[in-house]
Amino acid sequence: MKKHRDTIFVEDAEVLAHQACAGNQYILRVRAPEIAARATPGSFVHLTCDPLLPMRRPLSLMRADAKAGWVEVLYKITGLGTRLLAGRKTGERLSVMGPIGVPFTAHENKPRALLLGGGVGIPPMIFLAEILHRQKKYQPFVIMGSEIPFPFSARPSKIMVPGMPEGVIAAMPLMEDWGIASRLASLQGYPGCFDGYVTGLARHWLEALSAQQRDEVEIFACGPQPMLKACAQLAREYGLPCQVSLEEFMACAVGGCAGCVVEVSTAQGPAMKRVCVDGPVFDALQVASLK
Repeated sequence: MKKHRDTIFVEDAEVLAHQACAGNQYILRVRAPEIAARATPGSFVHLTCDPLLPMRRPLSLMRADAKAGWVEVLYKITGLGTRLLAGRKTGERLSVMGPIGVPFTAHENKPRALLLGGGVGIPPMIFLAEILHRQKKYQPFVIMGSEIPFPFSARPSKIMVPGMPEGVIAAMPLMEDWGIASRLASLQGYPGCFDGYVTGLARHWLEALSAQQRDEVEIFACGPQPMLKACAQLAREYGLPCQVSLEEFMACAVGGCAGCVVEVSTAQGPAMKRVCVDGPVFDALQVASLK
């Protein structure tokens, strides 16, 4: 645990904004300057939902502003904790611990970053896309999928993307404003969305690239287990590197309880790794459950 000392902070964070979105989803912004200064795409926070509920909840970071000192998360009500969290008002305070975990790592020899986010796995992809775009060395393409309404109003994209099926023009407004290519996928028939899974739309994009262009692609993904398994299969099929952010139930979130372990392949053989501090980001091709 020594490597995590002086990197995880506990802050009495003020709620700056709390926006209700469709599908029982919420965007929460809190003032947490120590966490904001160190937040990276793929890391998460462990926060107290309500004073009456001692167990914290892990939530992926969606955005962070080190200068302004805030971090932002997107979550969906799924149980008691998130239901209580949804009731927190602007100006209230809650305990936030973070940033926690190993983040995504982009490689300069793979500038065509394919970002795949499903459901509540969308937030890390937004954070990663923003950081990659700022570095100007990468060309991120973000595909987001959801079977409930997206937590934003989709906008027809003005950014051309090779290989997109006819009519697939729905994009995230924030991505459009940043000049980042994005498309949406769903089986719910939402206007402008690809009728299928994110991996299906990713396949259209990959097939439209030349062999040289595909050699510059690296996949980054976060979402439910079946989606991540499909992403790993897509990466194997095209011979691409793929990093995934895993979701597991957590108690302590700092590596002490070992309640979130997963099996991964290492040079020394199979090993059990803690999702909270050894991850949540792993090489998709090394995670046993994704094979």
